[in-house]
Amino acid sequence: MAVTCARVFRTLRSVFVPVTAVVGFSLLLTWIFVLYQPSLGPGSIQKLGWQSWETVSLPSTPQSPVKGNTSTDLGTSIEADVPEGTDWWNVTAPTSEDAADSSSFPLDVWAPLLPHATGFSEITITRCMLDPSFGMDLCAPKSSPEQDAIRGKWVRVKRDLNLQGGVTAPYLNIYYRRTRRMDVNLVIDLRLLPENQEPSPPTGWRKVSMSLRSGVFRTPPLFLWYRTGKTSADMTAEERASIITELDVLYGDDVPWYGFEKLNPPTMLPKEKVEATWLTYRRGVKVPPRAPPLHFSRDGKFKILQVADLHYSVSQGVCRDTDRNPCHNSDNLTTTLVGNVLHVEKPDLVVFTGDQLNGQHTTWDPKSVLAKFARAVTEQGIPWAAVFGNHDEEDGLKKEEQLLLMKGLPYSLVERGPKDVHGVGNYVLKVKSADPSKTHLLTLYFLDSGSYSKGYMSLFGLVPTAYDWIRESQINWFLQQSGSIKQIERPFTPDSRKDLGHIWKERQEQVTPNTRHLAKPNALMFFHIPLKVSHFRPEAYATADTDPRTRKPLDVGTHGLEGPGNAKGSAGFFEKAVLQAQENDHVGKGNVLEVKAIGNGHCHVTENCRRVKGVWHCFGGGGSYSGYGKVGFDRRFRIYDISDYGETIRTYKRTEKDEVVDDMILVGKGAPLL
Repeated sequence: MAVTCARVFRTLRSVFVPVTAVVGFSLLLTWIFVLYQPSLGPGSIQKLGWQSWETVSLPSTPQSPVKGNTSTDLGTSIEADVPEGTDWWNVTAPTSEDAADSSSFPLDVWAPLLPHATGFSEITITRCMLDPSFGMDLCAPKSSPEQDAIRGKWVRVKRDLNLQGGVTAPYLNIYYRRTRRMDVNLVIDLRLLPENQEPSPPTGWRKVSMSLRSGVFRTPPLFLWYRTGKTSADMTAEERASIITELDVLYGDDVPWYGFEKLNPPTMLPKEKVEATWLTYRRGVKVPPRAPPLHFSRDGKFKILQVADLHYSVSQGVCRDTDRNPCHNSDNLTTTLVGNVLHVEKPDLVVFTGDQLNGQHTTWDPKSVLAKFARAVTEQGIPWAAVFGNHDEEDGLKKEEQLLLMKGLPYSLVERGPKDVHGVGNYVLKVKSADPSKTHLLTLYFLDSGSYSKGYMSLFGLVPTAYDWIRESQINWFLQQSGSIKQIERPFTPDSRKDLGHIWKERQEQVTPNTRHLAKPNALMFFHIPLKVSHFRPEAYATADTDPRTRKPLDVGTHGLEGPGNAKGSAGFFEKAVLQAQENDHVGKGNVLEVKAIGNGHCHVTENCRRVKGVWHCFGGGGSYSGYGKVGFDRRFRIYDISDYGETIRTYKRTEKDEVVDDMILVGKGAPLL
């Protein structure tokens, strides 16, 4: 009996042990590759940088030096002592970001927007059948604590060189080491060469052993060579300013990220539906220039250009619904068109009102698209702002991440806005007077109208079924912002005859004491999707106010060429917020609304201005050859021309044929009466 029990026990043990091992190993693999979702957690806010004993953290914005006074989310400004005879907006004011020292930046984190001055000591490439970003990087280059201490830890550039290589292509990633040591030779140059070529002269060059086209069939190998120069201790300041400080990857044949250069030739050759892939690099520190504070001209003028619905893609774009011939590379053609309009109009601010990205699986790398969408504006040094549209987040990159990238572009004024308010990009910009008083003369509100809502009729409530809308928290936020704006004496008069000479004198002659009053400045508002005012009719399509003088509807421009594109739900933003924000803190007889006009995008062949309950609702009209349109309907852009120190608001549209259409006064002398 005892022998039988022993045999049974041994049999069970011989089966149980291997089965347990197999099951346990399977569960381990399931945890690593399926269930494990790494979370940085609160500890990621602070990282102890190796080669440094101080605590460092990634800044929330990639920008450092700031030209001029800067605005916060609430529109307050940082004051600086202004030398006599100097325009107040041309003074460099220090900010917390100015104090950022590159010696505090983490060396073991790939953060290409940081203005790193630290050089590379080594570069390599690895190939992996598993995605390195999926929990564990099993194919990272080998190293040791001693090598890490001298040459730096390996840092992966989180951009797959074989992203378009097909399902059989392995993941191909480039790695580098950074070091702050003064006795290590730093990388000063890069080359891409075919298999049997080497740089001339070969002194100081090292070849990365793996091809940048590894794993892609029927493609000739291409190898990265990097050249090391002096140690940091032996370099002059000029030499240190030209070392290689960052690597990145660009998809598509357009411009790389600001401050980066393409390394020729492309690592992935373009063909059919495959876009080119480029290795890009940065020398030294390239801090994007910041926009000066928004201000009126000395004679009281300020101009805004609205650019709606660019619909840019990773490719150079496909022309849609146009009789323009030829029409190729629509994104670049649109950028040229925007540049021409900027040259003619010379706006003080450009507002992108959503759908900068096409979505719809053509902006599968939003970063490459964001690198080019504002190029025409940044090349001319014009400040710009933006809101998000329903297509911007379709292809994977969250709006929070997109906004950080936008803040890293030149002359950007975008803000994330409060995190406890629905959406991303709810913020306020204030336009001030040119005289030393810096009086707030115009308010610009920007809101996130969302993307898509999920209804009960969708699949388990998960599939979007309708356009989104502005929510209750945004209503409260807007009313709070409006309530914080101080009243000014209007019409505004510059405070010094010395400052403005004859302009001041003429202004004094135009304004009589009995016309002056205390009120908030006029305001404009921008968001993408037109709202639904009630369950029956959206306000942008509601019955227009009647001009009391002509008895005609106050509705100018083209509409009706497409169905209403308004949100399908409503939290009552128009009634609860816009119609409640008055020029005065109290509601009384003769009081008027603070917001004079709302600028929308979204509807490409709708470009009318319609006044409803005293508020103008104006569409930008499609300005891009990459977005849908209508044959015979010219691409166009809306301009808001504000004069008389904010008292007069005029609007019109400029078409691709350089025609000005529907020129009208919304507010001020000559505008329709309320």
